[in-house]
Amino acid sequence: MKVGSTLWTLNVGGRRFSFSPELMKHLPLSRLSRLHRCGSESELLELCDDYDRDRNEFFFDRHAEAFSFIMLYLQHGKLRFVPHMCELSFYNEMLYWGLESSDLLPCCQRRLDGRMSDCSVHFFPEEESRGPEEPQSRWLERLRRTFEEPASSLAAQILASVSVLFVVISMVMLCASTLPDWKASETMDLHRIIEAVCITWFTAECIVRFLVSRDKCEFVRHPLNLIDLLAIMPYYISITVTILTGEDSQLQRAGVTLRILRMMRIFWVIKLARHFLGLQTLGLTLRRCYREMVMLLVFICVAMAIFSALAQLLEHGLDLEAGNQDYASIPSACWWVIISMTTVGYGDMYPVTVAGRVLGAICVVSGIVLLALPITFIYHSFVQCYHELKVRSVRCSRSLSAEFIY
Repeated sequence: MKVGSTLWTLNVGGRRFSFSPELMKHLPLSRLSRLHRCGSESELLELCDDYDRDRNEFFFDRHAEAFSFIMLYLQHGKLRFVPHMCELSFYNEMLYWGLESSDLLPCCQRRLDGRMSDCSVHFFPEEESRGPEEPQSRWLERLRRTFEEPASSLAAQILASVSVLFVVISMVMLCASTLPDWKASETMDLHRIIEAVCITWFTAECIVRFLVSRDKCEFVRHPLNLIDLLAIMPYYISITVTILTGEDSQLQRAGVTLRILRMMRIFWVIKLARHFLGLQTLGLTLRRCYREMVMLLVFICVAMAIFSALAQLLEHGLDLEAGNQDYASIPSACWWVIISMTTVGYGDMYPVTVAGRVLGAICVVSGIVLLALPITFIYHSFVQCYHELKVRSVRCSRSLSAEFIY
């Protein structure tokens, strides 16, 4: 279906908004940008409530004033709540159009977090309707959920438990293989057998998940799937090199690259994020709070540059012969600054002059203050992400149970 190439008109709650086709395509609102991919009028009606072909007008039975505020956000980059409108209702409108709570201004985010905590209510973006499914497609979807969503069914929980068990075993064997007493031939043979079994399980799991995935390209681009490949591939590379060069060859004994590849199996522990809500919450929080994390990094770098230069000057630069040699250069002083700002204090280097100690005290206090500034935003985002993922997991579990019942 070819949608009109002239101006597009959005009728939201009786209020009209006109856009050019190019602007509609690049709007950061997923619901509107998906209109370009519709191939029929029935697909359009899955995204909007009605469509007038003659006037090229799309009808949405949504809150008009809330959409006006969203349009202002797209123009000026600041999203606030509509006055005299419930925060949860406005958040529901945001999710409908494809925005997240992270798009709100920090003051509005705090209001939303408080309201959601008080009401224990959580909203989620509406899932795209896929229409009636064939029996084969339904079984593929159930199989996909079994591998991708550990809380979706009893079989998924058992599968997740087995996968976690293999991850733990592989981690224990990887750590034990570095012990001095782990060089006996019988022990090495046992290690190879257990490692081969674990790799076989991980490989089979990855292949099945790839076969039942909806979008193969999206599967390959997913971070957790890339980590799975990074954890599995070193084993097969090591086996290939062993076959080609021999088990006791000089390349095997001195190959730093091979030892690095073997140690890359530590990425297996990240597979636990697929089965534990806490690790998923951590990843989602870092993704949503990347601005705060960058801001924290900038704070630390600026303070490090200032305090390291001053420390080098006070401890060494004023007396080059009798000065503290630990602070002979600014890069050396940077190490002292970072362990002081984080209040670690290894004690491997410390100021000896009075001015240097005063600077050290200021550095410690400044580090505590700078590190504490973005923590509030990250904490609120972590709490919200945890509740969202927890409720989403429960909802997926209930929906799948209903499918099996009916």
